[in-house]
Amino acid sequence: MDLTRRHLVHSLLAGSPLLPALVSEMLAAEADPLAPRAPHFPPKAKRVIFLFMTGAVSHVDSFDPKPALAKAAAEGKKGMKDIPFLGSPWGAARYGRSGIEVGDLFPHMGGVVDDLCVIRSMTGDHNDHFQATMGVHTGSVTVKRPSIGSWVSYGLGTENRNLPSFVVLAPFLPYAGAQVWGSDFLPGAHTGTRITGGPEPVADLKPRAVTRHAQELELDLLARYNKLHQQARPGDPALAARIKSFETAFGMQSEMPAVFDFSKETDETLKLYGLERGQNSGFAWQCLVARRMAERGVRFIELIDTGSNKNWDFHSDIANMTSLAKGVDQPIAGLIRDLKSRGMLDDTLVVWTTEFGRTPWGTTQSKGREHYNKVYSSWLAGGGIKGGIVHGASDEYGVGIAQDEVHVHDFHATILHCLGFDHTRLTYRHAGRDFRLTDVAGNVVKPILA
Repeated sequence: MDLTRRHLVHSLLAGSPLLPALVSEMLAAEADPLAPRAPHFPPKAKRVIFLFMTGAVSHVDSFDPKPALAKAAAEGKKGMKDIPFLGSPWGAARYGRSGIEVGDLFPHMGGVVDDLCVIRSMTGDHNDHFQATMGVHTGSVTVKRPSIGSWVSYGLGTENRNLPSFVVLAPFLPYAGAQVWGSDFLPGAHTGTRITGGPEPVADLKPRAVTRHAQELELDLLARYNKLHQQARPGDPALAARIKSFETAFGMQSEMPAVFDFSKETDETLKLYGLERGQNSGFAWQCLVARRMAERGVRFIELIDTGSNKNWDFHSDIANMTSLAKGVDQPIAGLIRDLKSRGMLDDTLVVWTTEFGRTPWGTTQSKGREHYNKVYSSWLAGGGIKGGIVHGASDEYGVGIAQDEVHVHDFHATILHCLGFDHTRLTYRHAGRDFRLTDVAGNVVKPILA
């Protein structure tokens, strides 16, 4: 009988109380990390489109309008540190059959509010952009951990080997940089692939070989050398991930150009997103690319509207949110409508969030708002979620949570539930313990489930 590494591992560890965990961890490196896998129970959603508004969108100026705040400001009432309350520069209106109130910053999203579940009682663990950004992506604000997109890729594998299972559309680096889509201790194949937009959205996508056959011969030779190299270094997960990345890159050369080719999209569809024909950047472009990736089996698609500069972090004048809101409002509403018209919203979970909210009071010297993680707003739509509802509430001024707190861990647990996962069972053994996205906390927010 051939003595394979698999047989040797079993022989050496037979009878050890550590056998199940060690075998699982060591043999995982030998398995295909992107092979399709079934979740724990039948899912409502097959994929996620994660819309991240970096810089902290003010909840009291967007999805949690506070009429009492303007009155309090006019009366000179003050918030924390004896700083006066600041009324919103915008009004608000009720939309749809549900009558959910949305700030005038987002009239297009207001138009699809019957498809949204607006959560007005979000809370996180940190008041700094870097840590809070990590928290909303990884569940940890203290140490590096795998991104939620990496956890979804790890849990489900991929439906399309020619495209990455986890893609991030980010023209600029956000706070925390590439850690936002890093896989950390999960196999490297689950790291997000960043796409920037522009004439060359993915670097080196165009093959350099004269013909496809010539490229196949080159790759075959490379694969042989890689195999020899790997045999001399068994059990190296980083090396295995890099070899897998070559395979994915080859598949991307054949399929990714079609994702960026909008020539067959109708004028009506482009208009829905607010997109000019031939445009290859901007948030409208990102949203349409997201829909086209979702159609092709990408599991987790994150869209980041801007970077760590010129974002939603308005300390000086909150009115400056107008331009950023205009850039994302119609494209996001267009995405919801487009997915719905194609029957894809039923099994696509769309997530809109930011890292924390803004203070209902101003700053000491300006008309801006400070960081505020005690309460903020997010929304979910699509697969597994009730539309046209509000969950949770803040108090009359948006200072504290008045009803049904939703921590970031609860938010993550609910997203995973829609994908068919018990968040307590989606784990990975590392450094002697089982880690999960929700750490040791988190509860599924059951009232919002369809």
